[in-house]
Amino acid sequence: MSIHESVLLKESVDGLNLKNGSVAVDLTLGAGGHSLEILKRILPNGKLIVFDQDPKAAEAFRQRIEREANLKSYEDKIIIVEANFADLKNKLRENQIEKVDGFLADLGISSDQLADNDLGISFQNDGPLDMRLSRQGELTAEKVVNEYEAGDLVKIFRQLGDEKYALPIVKKILQIRKEERIVTSGQLAKIIENSVPAVYRRGKIHPATKVFQALRMEVNQEVMVLEKMLEDGIEMLSPGGRMAVITFHSGEDRIVKNTFRQYARGCICPPEFPVCRCGHKPKVRLVGKMIQSGEDELEKNVRARSAKLRIIEKV
Repeated sequence: MSIHESVLLKESVDGLNLKNGSVAVDLTLGAGGHSLEILKRILPNGKLIVFDQDPKAAEAFRQRIEREANLKSYEDKIIIVEANFADLKNKLRENQIEKVDGFLADLGISSDQLADNDLGISFQNDGPLDMRLSRQGELTAEKVVNEYEAGDLVKIFRQLGDEKYALPIVKKILQIRKEERIVTSGQLAKIIENSVPAVYRRGKIHPATKVFQALRMEVNQEVMVLEKMLEDGIEMLSPGGRMAVITFHSGEDRIVKNTFRQYARGCICPPEFPVCRCGHKPKVRLVGKMIQSGEDELEKNVRARSAKLRIIEKV
């Protein structure tokens, strides 16, 4: 049974403006909370395509469909794709989907994945330092930590994790890896704790949080994948179709915000041009302002504190 609570559930699905008969895509299935809410809006005549590169998530959702009579009766309306959403366009076309009425992407890691020791994503469990969401990938967090050059590690921790103590953490990692290979999440978490000031260790978040986030993003190439997904998703949206994206840290949110603004922009002529000559037209419009969790949700789910929801509509 899943322990994950979907963040901004109502706000994100409401924002898609779906109806019976809509074609919707949940790009990050996870525990299936958003997908189940989407199904309520689009059935009996709609179709849902869900993506997840984690085979455990895909199998858990299949089993849930089998167990619940109201879902099993619509089994032909649900397509489960075990793939990274970087392959979004190809996978949709393989399933005869050319246009989509609503895309939803929750870029957070589910509580189920954090609790999975085999993934090594969480510093709270001492598992192998892996972090691959798909076992088909060859790059692991263990390889990054033990084999990347110092400058590359500092860059990753700063750019993907916003880690202000990247330099002392990397110095400590280099010192330890001369003596032994760093192979478990618990081992790395302890190294990080011993690398930062005591006041940082006593902060609201665990001092290993940002480094583990950065490593997961590097292992799974999440920035590159996100940029490609946004581009392909906007292309495949039907006129009037919407895309909703939930981010959990500033780097991802910056990519989503800037991409949405870029596609929503009209004229791109230099400001000194008195009349538009480029003829550039906006492809989307921004729907409302960025949305964050309210007090009620924050009381129930502390992981929602950093969540940001942005929505666009194809024009």
